[in-house]
Amino acid sequence: MNTIRLTAAQAMVRYLSSQMTEDGERFLEGCWAIFGHGNVAGLGEALQGAGDSFPTWRGHNEQGMAHAAIAYAKANNRKRAMVVTSSIGPGALNMVTAAALAHVNRLPVLFVPGDVFANRGPDPVLQQIEDFNDGTISANDCFKPVSKYFDRITRPEQLLTALPRAMAAMTDPADCGPATLAFCQDVQAEAFDWPEAFFAPKVWSQRRPRPDLEELAAAVAAIKSAKSPMIIAGGGVLYSGAAQTLLEFAEKHQIPVGETQAAKSCMAWDHPLNLGSIGVTGSSAANAVAEQADLVIGIGTRLQDFTTGSWALFQNPDRRILSLNIASYDSGKHNALSLTCDARVGLEELSLGLDDHCAMAPDATLKDTWLRAVDAGTAAPTGNDTLPSDAQVVGAVQRGVDDDTIVVCAAGGLPGELHKLWKPGKPNGYHVEYGFSCMGYEIAGALGVKMAHPTREVVVMVGDGSYMMMNSELATSVMMGQKIITVLLDNRGYGCINRLQIGCGGESFNNLLDTAHHVTPSAIDFAAHASSMGAASEKVGSIAALEDAMQRARASDRSYVIVIDTDPMPTTQEGGSWWDVAVPEVSTRPQVNAAYETYKAQLKSQRKSD
Repeated sequence: MNTIRLTAAQAMVRYLSSQMTEDGERFLEGCWAIFGHGNVAGLGEALQGAGDSFPTWRGHNEQGMAHAAIAYAKANNRKRAMVVTSSIGPGALNMVTAAALAHVNRLPVLFVPGDVFANRGPDPVLQQIEDFNDGTISANDCFKPVSKYFDRITRPEQLLTALPRAMAAMTDPADCGPATLAFCQDVQAEAFDWPEAFFAPKVWSQRRPRPDLEELAAAVAAIKSAKSPMIIAGGGVLYSGAAQTLLEFAEKHQIPVGETQAAKSCMAWDHPLNLGSIGVTGSSAANAVAEQADLVIGIGTRLQDFTTGSWALFQNPDRRILSLNIASYDSGKHNALSLTCDARVGLEELSLGLDDHCAMAPDATLKDTWLRAVDAGTAAPTGNDTLPSDAQVVGAVQRGVDDDTIVVCAAGGLPGELHKLWKPGKPNGYHVEYGFSCMGYEIAGALGVKMAHPTREVVVMVGDGSYMMMNSELATSVMMGQKIITVLLDNRGYGCINRLQIGCGGESFNNLLDTAHHVTPSAIDFAAHASSMGAASEKVGSIAALEDAMQRARASDRSYVIVIDTDPMPTTQEGGSWWDVAVPEVSTRPQVNAAYETYKAQLKSQRKSD
């Protein structure tokens, strides 16, 4: 057996750079790194030696660069991913939130945080977490509940099994998610005689399991017997490459489709069978059909509460759920009729089984009425004497971009408005992280999306609250020449949660800057702040001015930030459904007591099990 002597860190980099996709590209495009004493000598040297064969990018915040890596994977429909490394201690812990985001959204990323000395010579080392009862614990144990695969590398040869297992976790469509290899810093620098065969290029093909024949027969029978079936498309449609298959299935069998946040853009927004967004942030058309559906066909969706209206949306007493999902964990939720398989293959075989069966097409006036409401809500205001709404800003941005544009968002009120109102031009033109809805994902995520689609315009829409959470990767985008356009809506606080607070009977408290405790009122010049990080920037005072600024932003050769003041209160009233947010049973506020009575009444429509 031929061997080659390398450090453990050098072996890791060489192995990772030889893992390939079916298209002949590296599965792991490269590594985001912020170096510290726990990874600079070992992994830092190995990455520098790899050069452009496995590129390294420097971030400004560990969570931010991890978000960029995750967004890259999502924008590539999980076909490619990235590595993220940090030092031990605070650098590693900064990435745990991002690991949870990847876990919830079932997205691949490889975390390689530095760890303590395996030999325990300098114990305790700088930044080491000491557990008085367990000598094996380090800060990296926090990754365990938010990783699909976790390992601690305490000897070089452990990589021979750990690396293939990490790759399997990231490429398994049913169990996809983040892998974490906590890499002891002394082990990174240790040498070992590695089998040369370990570094041979390996192609990771997408597994496409076919449906069980009995499950398939039951699914076909359920669809044929349904009087008013409806499809809820999830992110699995895009990850499976099943968008065209879904379109053909819906057209052939005349079954209407509602889109989750993760699936939006999988069908053309103006297709008659695409009724738009579903659930709490759903269109009036999709939700009206969902309320009456006797068979809800979930495809690649985990059916979270925003999709199901906290399980109160589906009101037909005879309603059943058919869940086509590659993960059995998801396909069996809420006593669903399970069809565990790949989305594309499953739809193809379902269609064969259904033959020429057609459902009754939805009432076309439902969609027409909804689109008129969208156009009205996103239209420019007739005057400039009031602050614009989020919906009006969405409309201005929409009018300022082309069909190739990708819009990015994550948290606050904007995901709801975008889910309802945005009209994506092409597949993957809508990138909203709403599984974890992590404030601070937006700008870093937009950078990752731009790296995945360098020829497409990437527009990130973000509120002032999320911008203040994390904006440092704006500087990274400038440094790397990865241009993104940021539209920053300043409503002076957390407007979405302020509305929820008031809706639950509470008083505006600690959400808007002007109702929070302060000595000096906040007066942040966001345009100047963005400019200080190297971006071109401007603040506009109206929707008309925003539309003009969008053209300047698109013409710019570097990242561009447009700031506009908005009203924190208005939100699109059309569409939507109930969302279960517990209201206090006892309060001295009459408004809370009234809200609780309403809440009790709404709970009666919730179906917690079937």
